[in-house]
Amino acid sequence: MIKTNANKLIKISVIGEVSSPIVSKSVYRISANGIPLIFPGVGGITYNLRVGDLACGWEADHVEPGVSLENKENDSRYGNAANTAFNVFSCIGNTAKIVNGDAKGSKGVVTGKHGGIEHVLVDFPEDTLEKLIPGDKILIKSLGVGLKLVDYPEIRMINMDPKFLEVLNPQEIDRKIQVPVTHIIPAAIMGSGLGANHVHSGDYDLQMFDKKMNKDYGLDDLKLGDLVAIKDADHSFGRIYRQGAISIGIVVHTNCVTAGHGPGITSLMTSASGKIIPKINEKANIAYLLNLRSNI
Repeated sequence: MIKTNANKLIKISVIGEVSSPIVSKSVYRISANGIPLIFPGVGGITYNLRVGDLACGWEADHVEPGVSLENKENDSRYGNAANTAFNVFSCIGNTAKIVNGDAKGSKGVVTGKHGGIEHVLVDFPEDTLEKLIPGDKILIKSLGVGLKLVDYPEIRMINMDPKFLEVLNPQEIDRKIQVPVTHIIPAAIMGSGLGANHVHSGDYDLQMFDKKMNKDYGLDDLKLGDLVAIKDADHSFGRIYRQGAISIGIVVHTNCVTAGHGPGITSLMTSASGKIIPKINEKANIAYLLNLRSNI
């Protein structure tokens, strides 16, 4: 295995509660073609959509698979600092444990973070989803912030549990790291989320309004939970275009109809100097890698 500093990382508790779905006062979402539409969106418990399912083709907009969580603590001194910590410290692959309600004691896995709404997304088995209700509390043993590849300072690790990195099993090739991905995406079609000053929470969206580009890059079969590579994208300190850079992320929510939006991608690895080699593997999906589902 590639040498990391995992033994130096802090494991710390963060907690959130199952959120309710929300709808804006205007109710309608205006599509990129100027059509007003009404769809399910962010929040709640999504019973029939989990990692491993297609990210596109649903009557939906920004829908989050599995369970959407937020920390609603509001300390007047710091505003929403508790939810910020919940989002920043939670990492893909962390264990999540339900601490109250009918599903108390059941465990799941963090699979994504969604910016703007600032949700942490967790996958649970179907029988657990049936027992959960909005407001139930879920504890995450967060571990991963500060993760480094000791011999590869040109590669930054973000939002990843060290154990998930072990499962990915990246290979060392000519002083670069080869990582499995399902798709390779050009930075030209990345949208909402560009310009953020860090990538330790949230996501940014893959625009899918150009049918030819979708066909050229095989994006129509994109799945929630897929690991993908983004060419010419540097996520070292925010999200910027940089020729030769490469970033790896995970698909966290469904496609969208609004301009500049699409399936969301949370950052996992980045190299401004192109030290990451993406290798196509159709099974490079968190549902498969962590055996979260038996029916895919």
